[in-house]
Amino acid sequence: MASPKRRPEPSALGRELYLFALYRLLEASLLALMVFSPAGAFIGEPRDALLAESVAFAYAPMALVLVLYARHSAASPRSQALIGAVLDITVAALITHALPGAGPGVAMMLMFNVGAAALLVRIELGLAVAAAAVLALIGEYVWNSLSADAYDRPLAEVLMFSVSFFAIATFSNLLGRQIRESQELAEQRSAEAANLTEVNGLIIRRMRTGVLVVDGGGFVRLANEAALLLLGESREVLAMQGPAAQKPRNLRMMAPELADRLQAWQARGETDDTPLQIGDERIEVLPRFARLLAKGETTLVFLDDASMVSRRAESLTLAAMGRFSASLAHEIRNPLAAISYATQLLQESNDISTPDRRLLDIVHQQCMRTNAIVESVLGLARRERAHAEHLDLVDFVRRFLDEFRQSMPPDVDSLSMSSAAGSQPALVDPRHLQQILTVLVQNALRYGRMPGAPARVILRVEARGNMPVLEVLDRGPGIPDAVVAQLFRPFFTTSEHGTGLGLYIARELCHANGASLDYVAVPAGGACFRITLPGPDSVLPL
Repeated sequence: MASPKRRPEPSALGRELYLFALYRLLEASLLALMVFSPAGAFIGEPRDALLAESVAFAYAPMALVLVLYARHSAASPRSQALIGAVLDITVAALITHALPGAGPGVAMMLMFNVGAAALLVRIELGLAVAAAAVLALIGEYVWNSLSADAYDRPLAEVLMFSVSFFAIATFSNLLGRQIRESQELAEQRSAEAANLTEVNGLIIRRMRTGVLVVDGGGFVRLANEAALLLLGESREVLAMQGPAAQKPRNLRMMAPELADRLQAWQARGETDDTPLQIGDERIEVLPRFARLLAKGETTLVFLDDASMVSRRAESLTLAAMGRFSASLAHEIRNPLAAISYATQLLQESNDISTPDRRLLDIVHQQCMRTNAIVESVLGLARRERAHAEHLDLVDFVRRFLDEFRQSMPPDVDSLSMSSAAGSQPALVDPRHLQQILTVLVQNALRYGRMPGAPARVILRVEARGNMPVLEVLDRGPGIPDAVVAQLFRPFFTTSEHGTGLGLYIARELCHANGASLDYVAVPAGGACFRITLPGPDSVLPL
């Protein structure tokens, strides 16, 4: 069932008009009390009792109508104020003539009505209301003077009230203008402050640096998404909870090591720069602490992902190395080519003994290895931006296998593919994917075999959700846990003939295409490298 529509909140001008209408209703009630109750004897005998009763009888319901109109109508408050002012001036003139003894009091009350009306309208209309009140006052004075039973009323009183009407209208209008301008400025500043608070909250929530607000009792009062992810919360849980659903939690229950570090900082004021391993994934973080207030107990905890800093330093190092090696490539290749050529000439000589020939083989292998390192670093430095294309992943893998098998020895190793679907669309740069698969398949054929047995490598294509996935599996001994953490680090290798850059370059190429490359342990034995590619409807990141 649809919820009922809420009535919009009245504006400041509307609230002022409503209060003015309530005051008018109070005036009508007092007028009815003077006319229809014995209390009217205190102001003298009425000149025209019928006129007084008629005006009092009509004024009360009109005032009530104006209250309801001001409460529920969406019309302009200024027009309602002018209508009410005309009614007040008319009633005041008639009551002053019908009850001459109440003339000064009615004029005093009318002065407030004129000021209230001038408070709600422009200065020109406010002065017009004051002029109307003055004309009504003078008109009633003339009317009283021409009557047979004229009431002795000094002209000075009329003149003083006339000047007062103009003065109160002017001052009320100026005061109202200043009040409205101040209120508009306050509302504007309040809206800006609210927007700024929302922007600050969004920035803090989206910061890559984790931020925790911990009170004196060790409870986490506020945490951004980065901090919760570092502490072990999953993205799915954060998406369901939202920032407003966070409840205070004990920091010691979430991360005991971090709680100990915070307690030591609060006790001694010393900062320990040693990274901590927190969360289920034991992510290395570097905590920093700061008091929210100078003498308060609330502490701000900043969590920097140390692994991200390490990866950034590695990227900077590799970039500098790539630029350096590019400038020295010619000088490095020339001596390498000369050494390799001289080694080949020596190997063709018949005067070389078998031990010396073995030494020449070592020299040649090391030359080839050094050249491979230079080529890998140069390839990393020259890597171009990804030019993603829509392609059929199944057909691409099939063509890759046909080309790769041509360079494999016959009837030794096995290289096949598996796919549950006839086609799988993906968005990726085919040149980069070719290079990534070449690295993974070569590693699988080289390391993914049991001693004395041929390698069995399978390329499996499947879809997980709307993301295409390509896996390279082997039936080898697997990768030790001590090595898994360093798999994708540059220059890390377990082979004396490897460069240690293949997997690193493969992952960098995946990142350039908005994909991910991860190692997945196989419980039954072997190793699996999983490439998760963007779907066909994805947008390639810059």
